[in-house]
Amino acid sequence: MLPAVGRAIRVRVSLTAMKSRMATSLAKIGLIVNPVAGMGGSVGLKGTDGGDVLARAKALGAQPVAPARAVRALQRLSAADPGIGIVSCAGAMGGDAAEQAKLPVALLDRRAAGATTAADTRAAAQELRGRGAALILFAGGDGTARDILDAVGDSVPMLGIPSGVKMHSAVFAISPEAAGQLAALMATDRGGAISYREAEIMDIDEEAVRTGRLSARLYGYGRVPFQRHLVQSAKAGAGADDAALDGVCREIAQEMLRGVIYIVGPGTTTERILGHLGVAGTLLGVDAILDGRIVGRDLTGEQTAALARERSAQIIVSVIGGQGYIFGRGNQQIGPGVIRSVGRDNIIIVATQRKLASLDGGRLLADTGDRELDEQLQGYIRVRTGPGQSAVMRISA
Repeated sequence: MLPAVGRAIRVRVSLTAMKSRMATSLAKIGLIVNPVAGMGGSVGLKGTDGGDVLARAKALGAQPVAPARAVRALQRLSAADPGIGIVSCAGAMGGDAAEQAKLPVALLDRRAAGATTAADTRAAAQELRGRGAALILFAGGDGTARDILDAVGDSVPMLGIPSGVKMHSAVFAISPEAAGQLAALMATDRGGAISYREAEIMDIDEEAVRTGRLSARLYGYGRVPFQRHLVQSAKAGAGADDAALDGVCREIAQEMLRGVIYIVGPGTTTERILGHLGVAGTLLGVDAILDGRIVGRDLTGEQTAALARERSAQIIVSVIGGQGYIFGRGNQQIGPGVIRSVGRDNIIIVATQRKLASLDGGRLLADTGDRELDEQLQGYIRVRTGPGQSAVMRISA
């Protein structure tokens, strides 16, 4: 018979084990990583749909971004619950990321042979549903979200780790860390604290984007676990205030300093600035202006960095309507190194009051791919809203 002290120790150990079991997840998390998602962003290709475009991105020196962003999400997930159960494909489609984040992973029966395709994503989603996954957590962009919706509809909730180039859909968390945090909350939710919403999945025509036309349509709705501060909204139009917008764009063009390189992000707002200079840029690319003339058009990330090293530089970006992003959505050519070298005080942000008022949460967002830089960018910053007018907005990460 154990002495009393020994029995007490055993009881305490049992209680500790019971509490540990109580803290474990109620749900299995299915994981899909699209290894090629987002590779076209830094090299100015507006996406990576199609084998020819992927080959071109690689030839230009593009590197995978989705696996590392998946690891960031999973590390946050692991910090919340190190025993959470992950179900995923072997290798680059998820298994590698789970192992790197030190999370236990059960592997699906299938493994993609060679370069992954949309068919691999759809097949993985169907198998995850068959395995009883309570959530499909995926690293990709709008195309990956569309493939998952094709495979399982709204029968399984989904949540995107933002890893594409232009993510217009509302199924994405605001950052990889937010995706991991929300997945953990959902997996351990006992009191029904997590709600779900129908979220728009947009279908973007990448070929049209590459020719300077933004062609997007509503593809369908996915079911997403929702907490307002963790999930992005769908992209929204700019709305009215045309006179104020035109006035501030003219003002910025007139204020440009000689000898300074201006790195101009994509969008119809920044296009107006170039119009007031009398130059034609690229609507959906990154351009560079020096002394009122174009010195770089539709730049890659490497080209942008080279120009920023040549002389003093400033960055001009607009705000994505409905979402609030200033970096990390469609302008990955303005990379972390460029932003650091230019400095926070030399970032010019332009948006109408109407656009700022429509932002969910009343904040701007930065998702540069460098978490440390995102945190450095946080805080209040001036946004130019009209001739002689500005608003002070908070940047979050």
